[in-house]
Amino acid sequence: MNFQISKMAPKRGFYPLFLIVSLSAALFILSLHRSSSISFSSSPPITQFPPSITNSNKIPNPSSQNSPNFSLTIKLLTYDRLPSLSRCLQSLSAAHYDEQKVNIHIFVDHFRVLDQKDEYLDQKLNESRRILDFVDGFEWRFGEKMVHYRTANVGLQAQWLEAWWPANDDEFAFVVEDDIELSPFYYRFLKGLIVHYYYNGSNYSPWIYGASLQRPRFVPGKHGNKINIEKETQVFLYQLVGTWGQLLFPKPWKEFRLWYDEHKTKGIKPILDGMVTTGWYKKMGERIWTPWFIKFIHARGYFNIYTNLLHESALSVSHRDTGVNYGKSAGPDSNLIHENMVFKLEPLTNLKWYDFCFREVIPDRVVTSVNELEPVLRSAQKANALVLVSVDQTSKMFTRNLLCHFARLDVRNYVFVGPGSDFLLDLARRGHPVVNVDGFLNSLKEYKSVKFGKEIIAKAYVIKKALEMKYDIWVLDHDMVPVKADFFLDSVKLDPTVDFYIWERLGLLFARSSGSGIWNDRFVNEMTRMVGLKTSTDSGGFGFLAGKMLEAKRGKLQRVDDARFSVKIDESNYNGIQLKNDTKVVFWSSDNMGSGLVQSRLESLGLWIIDTESNCMAVICHPS
Repeated sequence: MNFQISKMAPKRGFYPLFLIVSLSAALFILSLHRSSSISFSSSPPITQFPPSITNSNKIPNPSSQNSPNFSLTIKLLTYDRLPSLSRCLQSLSAAHYDEQKVNIHIFVDHFRVLDQKDEYLDQKLNESRRILDFVDGFEWRFGEKMVHYRTANVGLQAQWLEAWWPANDDEFAFVVEDDIELSPFYYRFLKGLIVHYYYNGSNYSPWIYGASLQRPRFVPGKHGNKINIEKETQVFLYQLVGTWGQLLFPKPWKEFRLWYDEHKTKGIKPILDGMVTTGWYKKMGERIWTPWFIKFIHARGYFNIYTNLLHESALSVSHRDTGVNYGKSAGPDSNLIHENMVFKLEPLTNLKWYDFCFREVIPDRVVTSVNELEPVLRSAQKANALVLVSVDQTSKMFTRNLLCHFARLDVRNYVFVGPGSDFLLDLARRGHPVVNVDGFLNSLKEYKSVKFGKEIIAKAYVIKKALEMKYDIWVLDHDMVPVKADFFLDSVKLDPTVDFYIWERLGLLFARSSGSGIWNDRFVNEMTRMVGLKTSTDSGGFGFLAGKMLEAKRGKLQRVDDARFSVKIDESNYNGIQLKNDTKVVFWSSDNMGSGLVQSRLESLGLWIIDTESNCMAVICHPS
């Protein structure tokens, strides 16, 4: 991607920058396929977008594919800072809109009336009138101007949330607070971004809620990674909302508003442990809105588009004037881009995604064929080890609770395996690698006709491949929750001359890469035949079957009594159950216990760490 700035006029005396670049014919041809180039010069923009748009991603269908018919409205939020408002409006008015209609809605919040006998009331009234006179007299040549003057003080939260309800899926809002200053070229960038990432089917994702023009500076997850982006990367995705110039897409914003309405009405607070923003909410309460949106984004797994420009530059700069967020003015946070920039938008598949800890997320790792298995296993492994987790016949909320424990313990080398479903795909798009059993077996001729025990066969094949790749692998078969992180690290303490371990009660299998000689294609074929002979009285699931076969083949197998470090919860041990210092895992049988009873037992042990919507109650960062 080529990003060129011929000249900049930074706000803080930055040294002159000269980059001489040209767009080659090859870049032009590539841009016709999936990427776009936008020129931010005083002349009309050089914009090259894909000639066609597919409807496979259920994207909005504009009236013209080559020139999408959408509207963008500026939502300017102001209160009592006339100099800030004047600077913001001047920068918006100086931008290049290229004969496009852009409306502006200005929301003026009323001052607070704490005491009607306040001697400063007249002064405050005069200040409000000055702001209104200025807004009324300000000429907006690019579209309609609307002014909404509040009858009472509503605060920043209501200013944001009540500023917009999209009329349709082709309406966008760009929200700015009054201490923001915009680059003259901000609109050209936003327009190109909308066309490229919203109306281009190959680059569209329903999980993207908008774009921020501010420079990325903040990581809300406590103990998260520092923002460190390669200088060659100009566009990336990050979960955090940016309040200093935020473009909002219509569908996710509507979804948020409805979510907010439900939670606010029911008294559900936007508490998300492990986040700096939760501390803000506890201190400032309903004066701020971002903790609500962050909680929503965390629940949905949505992302925001950000730019990463050279030399602390941005298309939107906050002057951080005195107000709700700053006790005193802190000055501009970045250098504003003023002149001549060519920006090439990358295909969505080339962009990197980051969560609230600024840890990279790799979405859509779905194995549906044998050719896709090796790269997914390679991307998931850690220290040449993998954890294979079954989601078949397991409640979704138990899987999500397990995921939260994996996050708590910093276990990230797992792969889920299960039948094709919306739930499996949702896990994948959130960054969790999965094996779609149905698609995967259909890609293997010898197993295409299998009707029974598909997941067992798929797991057997995945284990074979992992061992061939010199990875050790754990296979979780029962419903369980790891209590301590060293549960999956104890393999280093096991006898290195033993290739396979089976934990009796857990049905847990551990296979060393040294066992690849016995766990081969013939072994998988024999397991396939045994699946048809497996009676309903057999217990132990996959681990039981694997142990039986390994013993028959005289493999280097050892059975482990797991009673010492595991605790089983059932209907009879409600009052007597407790965790010991050496307890590493808690497990149960879903066949014998209802989900409500299991949840109750886990809650009593402090091991139920998801909320009523099956989302993690906390964001836990482990620095890379």
